[in-house]
Amino acid sequence: MRNLTLRHLEKIYFDTYRGSKVHAVRDVSLEVEQGDFVCIVGPSGCGKSTILNMVAGFLPPSGGEILVGERAVSGPGPDRGVVFQSFALFPWKTVLENVAFGPKMRGIGKAEREEIAREYLALTGLAHAADRYPNELSGGMQQRVGVARALANNPDILLMDEPFASVDAQTRMTLQEELTRIWQERRPTIIFITHDVGEAVFLANRVIVLSKGRILDDVEINLPRPRIWDDLVESDAFKMLSGQVLHLVRSA
Repeated sequence: MRNLTLRHLEKIYFDTYRGSKVHAVRDVSLEVEQGDFVCIVGPSGCGKSTILNMVAGFLPPSGGEILVGERAVSGPGPDRGVVFQSFALFPWKTVLENVAFGPKMRGIGKAEREEIAREYLALTGLAHAADRYPNELSGGMQQRVGVARALANNPDILLMDEPFASVDAQTRMTLQEELTRIWQERRPTIIFITHDVGEAVFLANRVIVLSKGRILDDVEINLPRPRIWDDLVESDAFKMLSGQVLHLVRSA
């Protein structure tokens, strides 16, 4: 497992309509230690997803560098797993086959990759759904399949781009609790993008607040774990940290 380093990261687009450059990300430097859980928040258009897509290798940076351990990121790779806002599952494959897809692409034999897939389905509470197809599952269950699929590839870093935005509020809270449980058990390094301040404070060890492509603040979240919504919703510490982050986001 390796840490993640962003050094003076830049992303510039050319606006053909206005005939000018747009700086989506400006001089972002960030160090994420192995096994950390970092949420990135900020208003729409501040560069959150752009940063995640550059770390994933989907977008090339215009300047600066991204390192996983000592290796520079130059494109997508199995060391970085991605969970998207859309479920992005193969509808013609069973749940087991979806989760086993990454190990299959790495050349792992059928028996071993199915064993890996069943391990992560059990971890995400989906062992009973292994032989079902995505259209037979609820939205929350489909997103858990997405998490299991990303983890089954044993990535150094798990990148999550607003993965719970499309589910209802109650399911979202359950998924948030399950994600913190999985993180505590396996300790993957997680970079989680969200617009939801409460979600960020509930999940993370650190909340990075972005404003106009720059890091505005890096807030330490020292709430105890395990985190359960019923325990935190009335917590003064949770309210104070949420208020602090919300103030930063609104001023961004």
